[in-house]
Amino acid sequence: MRLTDFWTRLEEAFGPGYAASIASDQVLSQLGGRTIEQAFAEGEQTHVVWRAVVAAYPDRVPTRLR
Repeated sequence: MRLTDFWTRLEEAFGPGYAASIASDQVLSQLGGRTIEQAFAEGEQTHVVWRAVVAAYPDRVPTRLR
């Protein structure tokens, strides 16, 4: 998954404003206690981060985006 695809999916699932907040403020246990932005800054692959988002918010991410 490309980084642009990741951000498109995140914004589609949460809306642009909330997606930005989730990326910078929400610590995900699936990412080892890091935020999305921290995970990317440390070189985590986009598909790993996306799977963590889906696991953390299973009711929020539509099936077609998984």
